[in-house]
Amino acid sequence: MISVYLLAVFASFILNFTLIVPFIDFLYKLKFQRAEQKTKDVFNKPTPIFDRFNAQKKGIPVGGGILLLLTTTLVFFLFILMYWILQKKILTNYPSIASEIKIILFTFLSFGALGIFDDLNKIFLWKKHGFFGLRIRHKAILELILSFIVSYWLFSDLKIQFMHVPFFGVFNLGYFYLVISSFIIFAFANAVNITDGLDGLATGILSFALIGFWVVSRSILDVPTSLFIAAWLGGLLAFLYFNIYPARIMIGDAGALSFGATFAVIGLILGKAFALPIMGGVFVIEAGSSLIQLFGKKFLKKKILPVAPFHLYLQHRGWEEPKIVMRLWLISIIFVIFGLMISFMK
Repeated sequence: MISVYLLAVFASFILNFTLIVPFIDFLYKLKFQRAEQKTKDVFNKPTPIFDRFNAQKKGIPVGGGILLLLTTTLVFFLFILMYWILQKKILTNYPSIASEIKIILFTFLSFGALGIFDDLNKIFLWKKHGFFGLRIRHKAILELILSFIVSYWLFSDLKIQFMHVPFFGVFNLGYFYLVISSFIIFAFANAVNITDGLDGLATGILSFALIGFWVVSRSILDVPTSLFIAAWLGGLLAFLYFNIYPARIMIGDAGALSFGATFAVIGLILGKAFALPIMGGVFVIEAGSSLIQLFGKKFLKKKILPVAPFHLYLQHRGWEEPKIVMRLWLISIIFVIFGLMISFMK
């Protein structure tokens, strides 16, 4: 059945490649573009280095994630429908196929909706007052709520409460699984968002990592997850053609939050929570560097790093953007290979 998954990749690629140029033109008409503004960190302090390196990205449409949300969902449903029409058995490792599909799509679309709202807030510079002004802490609360909902469904509907650690065996976490999985989903949603600062960086790394998880999902014969990854991967590859330097379109928060959270959920569904931070190793480095910097500012009252996240530090050191992206792609491939090795260890 590998041909079906490859067909899903190809169909999604063709659909997105056909739609993306008209969609870019549509975004320009809506003025759905990165605005020129002075950014501030979580402590409401200016970030002049970030502003300097991102000034040239002013005006680039940031709604690419919206297109991928729609096309991936459409292609995924069409292939699930094809299985149903042809009366092909949809294999899964869980009690309910419907629950597995519900969890994946809820994560994909709910975090996407939150990201769309945040994009609108940034682009059109809505006044930030009240809860729905969506300040950083408000967005974090909503992300944590969504993460917990998804974690609860993983725990209650799919009966996932175990974690496999290579060489040490399988551990039953019980209700503590809700805490760990919620944190993982929340962390990766923000890690991909942090990484999405250079042309092609986040989408390229995500594509490599998804190929790794696709291998895992095929090895355990999980059809819903395999089909979703295939539909998503085809769209990402088409999008990446227009997202590499110099980018014509970006995924925005709509894509970054959704893609990061869904990537984490796929890792959890496949039972590879331990391999997840390895597969997404560059995302972890990017988020980790930002956390170190925030820790220094908050508790030490000084910067620990000259600038964060990691890709911005490399820019600050004088590296050209394409050089940074290509080298982090290569590092990501090594992480994925190592993560696959960990995934298949007993």
